[in-house]
Amino acid sequence: MSESTDKAKGRAKEAAGDLTGDDELQREGKADQASGKIKGAVDSAKDKLTGDDD
Repeated sequence: MSESTDKAKGRAKEAAGDLTGDDELQREGKADQASGKIKGAVDSAKDKLTGDDD
């Protein structure tokens, strides 16, 4: 999945976990958001190394 998809999915899971009191779902949401941020950082670093930064 893309960076923005992971972040959006994570926010949705975290919100659903918050509404239902499901701590595990909240943690999954936070992990998905972190995964999206990491993907973004890796993509940015890759772009800088290859000269593809816009």
